[in-house]
Amino acid sequence: MKDELARNFAALRAQPTPAYFMSYEITETRSVNISSSFGALASSSGGRRRQLDMSVRVGDYRFDNTHAGRGRFARPNFFGAFSGSVEIPIEDDAAAIRHALWYQTDRQYKRSVEMLAAAKTNSQVAVAAEDSSADYSPAPAESYSEPVATIDVDRGAWEKKLRAYTAPFAKYTDLYDARASLEAAVETRWYVNSEGTELQLSQPSYRLLITAKSKADDGMELPRYETYFAPTLAGFPSDAAVLAAVDTMIRDLHALRAAPTVDPYSGPAILTGRASAVFFHEIFGHRIEGHRQRNEMEGQTFKKRINDKILPDDFSVYFDPTLRRLGSHEVAGYYRYDNEGVKARRVPVVENGVFTNFLMSRIPIEGFAASNGHGRKQTGFAPVSRQSNLVVQVAHPKTRAELKQMLIDQLKRDNKPFGLLFDDIEGGFTITMRFIPNAFNVLPIMVYRVFPDGREQLVRGVDLIGTPLMTFSRIVAGDDQVATFNGICGAESGGVPVSATSPGVFLSQVEVQKKFKSQDRPPILSAPTQGGAVPDGGAR
Repeated sequence: MKDELARNFAALRAQPTPAYFMSYEITETRSVNISSSFGALASSSGGRRRQLDMSVRVGDYRFDNTHAGRGRFARPNFFGAFSGSVEIPIEDDAAAIRHALWYQTDRQYKRSVEMLAAAKTNSQVAVAAEDSSADYSPAPAESYSEPVATIDVDRGAWEKKLRAYTAPFAKYTDLYDARASLEAAVETRWYVNSEGTELQLSQPSYRLLITAKSKADDGMELPRYETYFAPTLAGFPSDAAVLAAVDTMIRDLHALRAAPTVDPYSGPAILTGRASAVFFHEIFGHRIEGHRQRNEMEGQTFKKRINDKILPDDFSVYFDPTLRRLGSHEVAGYYRYDNEGVKARRVPVVENGVFTNFLMSRIPIEGFAASNGHGRKQTGFAPVSRQSNLVVQVAHPKTRAELKQMLIDQLKRDNKPFGLLFDDIEGGFTITMRFIPNAFNVLPIMVYRVFPDGREQLVRGVDLIGTPLMTFSRIVAGDDQVATFNGICGAESGGVPVSATSPGVFLSQVEVQKKFKSQDRPPILSAPTQGGAVPDGGAR
């Protein structure tokens, strides 16, 4: 890669439209995937592939082929230096790899020249950009190499484990989908660029997912999830702990089928740690990704809020991709170097309630000229600024009981019949653009009504919605029960592993809307008897 980059870059620098920056990244993925359903093996496979991603930039750091177009038919173009990945041989055949690098570089260079011409034309007819920052920022040369990791999975043993994890679901005829899957992978990246960076990075990851679903009589789908992430299989809980979680999932799904629904409502609420973590990821994390601050189609919620107070004094927030674990939890957003060859680092973004920083890739913005190691992507996409390990800290936390009392006191002040406690969550999404409502939607699973006398009642059928600035202004306090949510975050540069860690928080007011509901009835036919046992549950 290094030799071919030097040869091709020297040739392209001599062209009438010279290249000023190039990078090659080859990603090899070795994987084992096993899944079971209702006690039976569903699939078991392994694989290996290599993909080539490259960037060829023409022009200069100030103005290049990625320059954002503006106008009625133009759109921002952060990806113009990139043409998507191509499969390359998995054998270490130098000639075959050189051939792929040579041909794809030639294709990408021609495309980049065309895009630079279009960008120059657009800049002559469009209004001046609000942010006149350069299109790309230099970065220091880095050199790092770590051993290539291996996958350590006894497939036979894990096929047996996954069968055992899903067997309890088969006893109940009101559970219509129950799966467990092990996703084991080692991602090895080789990265070189024309600035002199050379990296060999190899990172294993293991993910155990358990999913079960039921359906209420009114057609509402009722999911329940458990996810475990670890860099080694030794980081997973014991079989007994997983089976205990399965039993809890079953009890929760039966309780949800009988739970009442909640109509659209606004009032005080508590978000426990996992729910709060996803809440901060969606409402805040995506809105401080640097590239969004120069895209004039984005809402740019926090662009002008540097040094403004946006949270209570007790609250601080930082992102740290150098963390492998936090407390007793493994965290999924760990990496040593990002996908632009920049070293990972901790980035404080809120200090004592004051907003201080953006997450930056090598796409500069006004006031932030350099990357802070958050240029990330899925293989086959172009890197932009993305989240890593989000951590929310509260300097003087309350107890959970004190947080609940604050909610009850707010109910009485507002003369509200109940508040809400969001205890678990499946994920969420957010809209950050300015031409449609700039809002978020967090998708809770386990929600409780909290009455003024302290009683709690499980309910279903609500999504937590809102707009960022209004909702942030309602955050009052945090508790001492910290939890972590690991997941895959999808955005412009594909899916990347992330984590969010937060204590529970009390908000003086939130809004919920009705959850989407299927119009299909539960099954009409009775389920077959499982293993000679008499079916119980809600078969119709």
